[in-house]
Amino acid sequence: MAEVTYYTEEGLAKLKEELQYLKSEGRVKIANAIAEARDKGDLSENAEYDAAKEAQGLHEAKIAKLEEVLSSARLIDESKLDLSKVLALSIVRIRNKKNGAEMTYQLVSETEADLKAGKISVKSPIAQGLLGKSVGDVALVQVPAGEIEFEILDISR
Repeated sequence: MAEVTYYTEEGLAKLKEELQYLKSEGRVKIANAIAEARDKGDLSENAEYDAAKEAQGLHEAKIAKLEEVLSSARLIDESKLDLSKVLALSIVRIRNKKNGAEMTYQLVSETEADLKAGKISVKSPIAQGLLGKSVGDVALVQVPAGEIEFEILDISR
């Protein structure tokens, strides 16, 4: 059984939308590519056909993976989040104790992570160090370059 993963409403909607696209338009495109390659003659020496069939297999595997993820996905009611501690979906403002740099991150599921948007995976080293901490706490985070201390300045949702 797949691990239960928690999502925002937006993140869950994106997953469902992607699955719908893959099952409809995505499958049609793959079928058209196979038909086009098949029309080019001898299938035993048709690299285009082999590539299209392989793409079909990868496409179906992606659909199966998304269905598995969705089957274990749970929606978090953001209005019920405890803002006294860092949890999944918390928005956390932190300060690097060494250089004073401030950052704000939202802790989200792996599939919703987008560093440019300030969303990091709850499974990332930084998020793992922050989970369960409160405002004023210092989190010691193990990163490839060593240890970094982050002071938690604010927690919101």
